[in-house]
Amino acid sequence: MIDFSLAGVRSVVALGAHPDDIEIAAGGLLLSLPAGVTVHYVLATGVPARQEEARAAATAFLSQGTVEFHLHDLPDGRLPAHWNAAKEIVEAAARLGAPDLVLAPSTDDAHQDHRLLGSLASTAFRDALVMHYEIPKWDGDLSRRNVYVPLTPDQGRRKVALLHEHFPSQKARDWWDDEVFLGLARIRGMECRAHYAEAYTVTKAVVRF
Repeated sequence: MIDFSLAGVRSVVALGAHPDDIEIAAGGLLLSLPAGVTVHYVLATGVPARQEEARAAATAFLSQGTVEFHLHDLPDGRLPAHWNAAKEIVEAAARLGAPDLVLAPSTDDAHQDHRLLGSLASTAFRDALVMHYEIPKWDGDLSRRNVYVPLTPDQGRRKVALLHEHFPSQKARDWWDDEVFLGLARIRGMECRAHYAEAYTVTKAVVRF
C-alpha cells in the first residue's frame, strides 16, 4: 500500500447525479480537505426542496473552504435519455478551470444516472485526478476499490450526523441509517488499516517527479 497526500489540493470539482450523492459517498473526504479549498459543487438533478438540502449540506461539509454551486434540474432517473444535456453539464464544469481533484460516481455503478456521469467525467477531465466514489444501495453493486481516504472515528460520526441533519427528506428510507453508513466505512477502514474510510477507484494517474 502506497500513501499519498491531498494536502496540496486547492480546487475540486464534485459531480453528483442527485442531492446527497456527493455527501454519502465523499462526505468524509470533504471534511478532510485543507482550509481555503474551492469546491465547484455540480448536481445534475434535483427539485428545489432537495437542492436546498444539498446547498445547506455542502456548506456544512465544506465550512473550511468556498463552495460554488452549479445546480441543474434534469429529471431524476432519466439522465441517459438526456445525454446531451448531461454531457454539457459535465463539460461546463470542466471549463471552469483545471481542478486538482474531481469527484465523480463510479463508472460501473448500478444506477444509470450515476453511471452516466461517471463515464462523462472520465472523458471531460483528461488532465485531472478523477476519483470515482461508491454509493451503497439495494442493488448490491459494491466492488473492489483501489484508493482509500482514512477517517477518524470523529470524522466518520460527524459525516453521518451531517447527513441526518441536512437530508431530512431521506430519513424514511429503509437504508438511511447509521449502520449502513458506518458499517461500510468500517469495512473500508479495515481494508486500509484505519477505523473508518471511504473507498474510491482511480483508473488512471500520472506520477511526476
